[in-house]
Amino acid sequence: MSFIDILQLALRNLRQAKLRAILTTMGVVVGVAVIVTMVSFGLGLQGNMLARFKALDLFSEIRVFGKSLGSMAATARDRGAGRSNEPGERRQGRGRPDNAPTRILDDTAVAEIAKIPGVAYVEPHISFGVYVRSNGRVSTQFASGVAVPNSSTRFQEFVAGSMISSPDTDQIVISERFARDFGYENYQDAVGKTVELLAPNEKTTDKEKQDPADEQPANFFGIPLDDQPPDASNPEGLVAKTFRIAGVLKTEVREGPGQGGLRGLLPTSDIYLPLPTARAWTLEHRSPMGQVALELARGSGALGDSDTEGYDSAVVRVADPVALTGVRKSITDLGFGSFSIVDELEQLRTVFLILDSVLALLGGISLLVASFGIANTMIMSILERTREIGIMKAIGAEDREIKLIFFVEAAVIGLTGGVVGTLVAWGVDGIANRLAYRFILKPQGASYVDFFSLPPYLSLGAILFAVVISILAALYPAARAARIDPVKALRHD
Repeated sequence: MSFIDILQLALRNLRQAKLRAILTTMGVVVGVAVIVTMVSFGLGLQGNMLARFKALDLFSEIRVFGKSLGSMAATARDRGAGRSNEPGERRQGRGRPDNAPTRILDDTAVAEIAKIPGVAYVEPHISFGVYVRSNGRVSTQFASGVAVPNSSTRFQEFVAGSMISSPDTDQIVISERFARDFGYENYQDAVGKTVELLAPNEKTTDKEKQDPADEQPANFFGIPLDDQPPDASNPEGLVAKTFRIAGVLKTEVREGPGQGGLRGLLPTSDIYLPLPTARAWTLEHRSPMGQVALELARGSGALGDSDTEGYDSAVVRVADPVALTGVRKSITDLGFGSFSIVDELEQLRTVFLILDSVLALLGGISLLVASFGIANTMIMSILERTREIGIMKAIGAEDREIKLIFFVEAAVIGLTGGVVGTLVAWGVDGIANRLAYRFILKPQGASYVDFFSLPPYLSLGAILFAVVISILAALYPAARAARIDPVKALRHD
């Protein structure tokens, strides 16, 4: 018999037992729908994660670490060893170096890294806590230095104003939260307003350390020689550096996969000022712990008297994400530690592989149950068609052709169940996505997100898997049908 004859005979046999064939096919439909729905959910999570990382500009940056002042000052590994003392690092905890750096990340090293092929620019990280006064309010804030100009997506969107115009200006940019905390109800009103960074007046501090007797003004037998009023310009004994707000960053993004607005590997701050200005501020107004670390580093010889302390870290931006791996290797060869989101992605891919496998296994149990139904259907078909099989073998049908008839019947059931099951899963995914948006995302002001992803290869793979399982389920019934003795079969009622 030709394959067309076998196919027609298989379809005729299925039509003769419609109800049984439909019920068996429904078992395959449910199994395929469960597999596709579960795996598409895992793929949707993975796709959303990668899209978010891409939107957050994490595939174009490498965090570079040098020997920090704290590590050079420490001579023993204590409970705090390995922990960063940066304010920004404590807040974000973003990344750890893949290996211990052996060089100081100073300006010379930054220029060296910038010459690596594929590097767009290098931005040292400077972050510090400071008291800030603006709009009649005072509060502690975190400030960071920023390279000007800057191509990072973090500094591309503003709700008001624009980016700092030049690296030597007294302009700053602030976050939306900063504007609200300091009473700027309208973001546009904040543009052009002044912001003061406050620090102790070193001269006043030195005065307080002097002997009170030395502070007595000159007098003639107890009568002051001059009546000098106290300095009212700064009664608090503080120095203030004044900046003007150039723009308010759009940090609270609620659209697209980059919801949240935290972009790039640099820790976020509420104030961004030009990098040279931030560097000068940290050197001039060093914290007590920073001063101790500097003295210890110089005293131990880790930092020479003529050496300048470097930056704890910097962000290297590559021109093309494809070049990230090569650039990172060059940075490691120079003696610096580095961190890239690729490190986390490798671990996440393993996690998602395990998750997808577990979900597919749970769905596969449903299809396994359906395979028992297919085997049962084929066995019942043998009992009903024993005489017919005997006649076919008596007139010359080979065992191979008898087996092929049952295999084709099972394949038709698997193909039909696979196609319908995939369509059902597609409908379930669409409904679930819209329900999630309607009751979860929309009330929070977020945009539409696909929680389920149904790529073509998943649909085709599920259909092929259903056909293969169905054919495997027909192995025993087909072999049993081929072993039927035609003489006994012809006597069968």
